[in-house]
Amino acid sequence: MPTSDPHADQPIVSEGPAPTAARLTLVLVHGRGAAAANILTVARELQLDDVAFVAPQAASNTWYPNSFLAPIAQNEPGIGSAFGVLSRLVESLREQGVDPSRIAFLGVSQGACLALEYVARHARRYAGMFALSGGLIGPPGTPRVYTGSLDGTPVFLGCSDVDPHIPLERVHESADVFRRLGAAVDERIYAGMGHIVNADEMTVIRRLLTA
Repeated sequence: MPTSDPHADQPIVSEGPAPTAARLTLVLVHGRGAAAANILTVARELQLDDVAFVAPQAASNTWYPNSFLAPIAQNEPGIGSAFGVLSRLVESLREQGVDPSRIAFLGVSQGACLALEYVARHARRYAGMFALSGGLIGPPGTPRVYTGSLDGTPVFLGCSDVDPHIPLERVHESADVFRRLGAAVDERIYAGMGHIVNADEMTVIRRLLTA
């Protein structure tokens, strides 16, 4: 496994119809210590038969080693390698005729942070960006200079007000950044929830993907 690109050549697991036959493709990005196969349980909960679900696997089940609040250089080469995985996946879907406007992202925890940062850095119209317990990557004060427009992409951020890993201020900051990028943002903060996913989040995501 090349140390400069640790996530290269890791498997991608899938469920549902082929992307070329599906109404939408949802890219699922797992969290630290989890696996691509684990996050496919989200696909079963959503119960959307016309959506293709694809989930890339991180090397050693971790996209980057330190907190998402650490200086970005301290999480390399993991973050850069992970962005490469997502870029290659999007490009592969485009080559199959799946336009980015038919691609959505859903990430949980570390995967939510990664997916949010990727989408902000590659702003265009997507089918959706759904972040469960996550925020944009980098220490406080990180410049949020992103180019492009999300052109009305629905973006959902769900998090607890007492999440032990995700500061509430970072969730608010992330929501503001995505609004500036032209996304239609739904930010929901759940009192006392902790670092979990709840039924309301699944209901909102199902509604947005159905719409």
